[in-house]
Amino acid sequence: MASRHQAREQAVQILFQYDIHGQAGSWLDDFWIQYPLAEDMRAFAERLVAGVRANRKDLDTLIGSYATNWKVSRMPIIDRNILRLGCFELLHLPEVPAKVTLNEAIELAKSFGDEEASKFVNGILDKVLRSDGRLERKRAFPELPVVDSDGNVTHDA
Repeated sequence: MASRHQAREQAVQILFQYDIHGQAGSWLDDFWIQYPLAEDMRAFAERLVAGVRANRKDLDTLIGSYATNWKVSRMPIIDRNILRLGCFELLHLPEVPAKVTLNEAIELAKSFGDEEASKFVNGILDKVLRSDGRLERKRAFPELPVVDSDGNVTHDA
């Protein structure tokens, strides 16, 4: 059974390709043939990709405001797409606890980025979570049930 973690991995890979190609093409069909997911997990991955693409300008502005001495356009492609995905989840998926979003983004950075990527991603997303007024509810209720990467609900903080 595919997990949300796998869906996030695939979403990051697709966002990476959009950064290179600028638009969908045969590469996207080929991707789904090569890396099929269960219908619900593919829907989750597609929701993430569509959300990031629809909000990219705002996400980049947000990331840029917390990335000291970095322009988003100059960041490694994988790092900026992990950050976009993480910020999108924080801001637009209230059902996903912030802790899960940060942990998932860090794991994606460890898998796809260089040695420093996970620290960089963690630092930016932590600043966004602590500082952005739109995330007050996620900061205020850390005791809410946590949904792990497989979609299972736990009551661990």
